[in-house]
Amino acid sequence: MATSTEPEGASPAAKGTKGEANRKGSSEQGEGGQGGAGSSCGGGCQKRKKKVVFIYGNYKNYYGYRIDRNVGEDPRLEVFKKQWFENKDCLDIGCNQGLVTIGLAMKFNCRSILGVDIDSGLIETAKWNLRRIMRQDKVAKKNVKAQELSDSPSQSSPGEVASELSNGNRHQNLFKILSFRRENFVESMDGCSEQYDTILCLSVTKWIHLNWGDDGLVTLFVKIWRLLRPGGVFIMEPQPWSSYKNNRLVSEVAKENFNTICIYPETFREILLDKIGFRSVELIADRFVGTVSGFNRPIEVYHK
Repeated sequence: MATSTEPEGASPAAKGTKGEANRKGSSEQGEGGQGGAGSSCGGGCQKRKKKVVFIYGNYKNYYGYRIDRNVGEDPRLEVFKKQWFENKDCLDIGCNQGLVTIGLAMKFNCRSILGVDIDSGLIETAKWNLRRIMRQDKVAKKNVKAQELSDSPSQSSPGEVASELSNGNRHQNLFKILSFRRENFVESMDGCSEQYDTILCLSVTKWIHLNWGDDGLVTLFVKIWRLLRPGGVFIMEPQPWSSYKNNRLVSEVAKENFNTICIYPETFREILLDKIGFRSVELIADRFVGTVSGFNRPIEVYHK
């Protein structure tokens, strides 16, 4: 997740002149994804393409290097419980290219699910992925149906036909229940009414923390609490402190915030339970088969 506008209650580091200049200079990432190429120079010298730095964690092809190529489904989907999503209204914060969001909608038949990300380029890719996956699914179902009719055209009962039509309609309605939107989630607390049953925040906390400091992290937790209905669940995959160290130099804002952080990942649970107000938490996984080294992160589920 990322941003191009300063949130209310931003950390002192983010509010400074230096921090503000860095935010304005990097707004291009939030609006369209990657940063610009190198500038031209006189005298016939070669242009040097600048290395793209994703200061908000808005990586391209993120799932490609996180998940083993031999694994078809994101391993995290295997540990999620059906009752958290089926016929539920869901929100995926920092959805990147939308593959987990789409997977949840298709696997668990959510009533509605919204994926938000600050990067408009990633949101457009998520929408394209949804159209691509639905086209592939539609073609595959047509091929299977045609093969079944060719093999045994007289054996389909009225009930089976009705069931097949129902399944087809469910996939067509996926466009109605699943949507993607560019949004800076922590920029304000406006409109925080109870409207979701399940909220996901997978490998996002570090980037909010580095870009908005402790204030931004608390804003994230409070907003999630306010958006959840009673009995709702918050699914969080926090990055460890060692991961913060690896990315502390991606921008001047991140560097400054890193040096002033007082809330460390190992204290998130205490804050969410004792300060924010969640009643319980469960650790559902801390290692996954099919996940590339460095991405075996704990997944915690908080209950409101």
